[in-house]
Amino acid sequence: MAGIGFEIRKLLRRDDLLGVLQGYTHSALTATGPWLLTILTLTGVVFLGGQQVPADELAEFRLIIIYNFGFSLVMAGPVVMVATRYLADAIYVKRVDEAPSMMMGCVLMILAINAAIVIPFYLVYLELDRTLAILSVINYLIIAAIWLIGAFLSALKDYSAITRAFAAGMVLSLGGAALLASTSSTTVMMAGFTIGQAVILFALIARVLVEYPYPVVNPFRYGHYFRKYWALALSGLFYNIGIWIDKWIMWTAPEHETLRSGLIAYQNYDSAMFLAYLTIVPSIAAFVMSVETEFYEHYLSYFRSIQNHSSFGHIDRAHDEIVQSTLRGGRTFIVLQGSICLVTILVAPKIFSTFNVNYAQIGMFRIGVLGAFFHVLFLGLSIVLSYFDLRMATLRLQILFLVTNGVFTFMTLKAGFPYYGYGYFLATLVTFAATFLTAAHYLKWLPYQTFVLSNSSVES
Repeated sequence: MAGIGFEIRKLLRRDDLLGVLQGYTHSALTATGPWLLTILTLTGVVFLGGQQVPADELAEFRLIIIYNFGFSLVMAGPVVMVATRYLADAIYVKRVDEAPSMMMGCVLMILAINAAIVIPFYLVYLELDRTLAILSVINYLIIAAIWLIGAFLSALKDYSAITRAFAAGMVLSLGGAALLASTSSTTVMMAGFTIGQAVILFALIARVLVEYPYPVVNPFRYGHYFRKYWALALSGLFYNIGIWIDKWIMWTAPEHETLRSGLIAYQNYDSAMFLAYLTIVPSIAAFVMSVETEFYEHYLSYFRSIQNHSSFGHIDRAHDEIVQSTLRGGRTFIVLQGSICLVTILVAPKIFSTFNVNYAQIGMFRIGVLGAFFHVLFLGLSIVLSYFDLRMATLRLQILFLVTNGVFTFMTLKAGFPYYGYGYFLATLVTFAATFLTAAHYLKWLPYQTFVLSNSSVES
């Protein structure tokens, strides 16, 4: 996201409060738009429609959105990771004329793969009204496509257009679903929500095509990228499964609910974790706008000094600047996210009473906030590792996150209600520790990695 981060960072140079607020808003929506939109819209619909819609209808609507949001992210993850790598390579060699073709090819790939799964699920497996099932399929495919388009947003300069697209879509999704809630029909609410999602998708596609006004030619010729970067594809798959595996396991808890349509979930756990995830939005916005951009500048300086055959002293200073910028970024992350985490935990009862949230969730919410603290640190360091093309190391860390989240969540599920949420917290803590040690080792020995291990002319 460093590309658009440089554009957004210009707002900070205005040296006024409005510029700072605009910068963080644009940064947050650019980096977290799809899931932030879904969580806020879903929360708003449930809050506004709770007095008008029967509980079973509202629960059905909520679970369909959660299913679409979660499973589309998992299925789109591998394609998004490879598409992101392709776009980075295309920008580096100044061949962005192929971006529209790659985008359309990946969109069609995601739609085809997901349609083969989601159509039988909604139209055959679940017992849903036929119209609602069709709308659910359409909504799922739209969300899956939005995940992919998000990869191309990082290269765009018009961050205002991105913000407008997400804002307009959120208003339409929330407004349409909430206003139509008076019909007490899940089908009508889904129609309103889906219209807003479609507006986002087509607005973003239009923005990408305006930025890259090149014809779409042979959109399926990029298959070799998936063979070459299979580790990236698996990282995207395992990481997103890791995010969701604790929810899937908790759906088997004794307190879970099963609707007449066949949908299964544990509302208290899901809601608590979604609310906990919202606490990382400011840190992610700060990462895109300042932390990653500063790191990228020093990263670029280091490798340019090597390409320009600079002296060892100059290269060593550039190396030290990378380390120092990483430490500064980590300190910023820890202070910002730590402060948000502490305040949120302390005022949790007030938040729950204000928004009429079930107090049974408060323990899971608090431990989820702690887990989110380590999760965002792990995520930031993973991005740093990705800059150095450490694909296998990153893949191992994603597998570690998946395995620990699954195992620890299963153990805490068996331990009983007081321990719900501790599985996710322990998984993020362990994965962050492993990621920190990996990043620290690599950054310490970066010159050796650059000149020896990454040098094809040096025999192993």
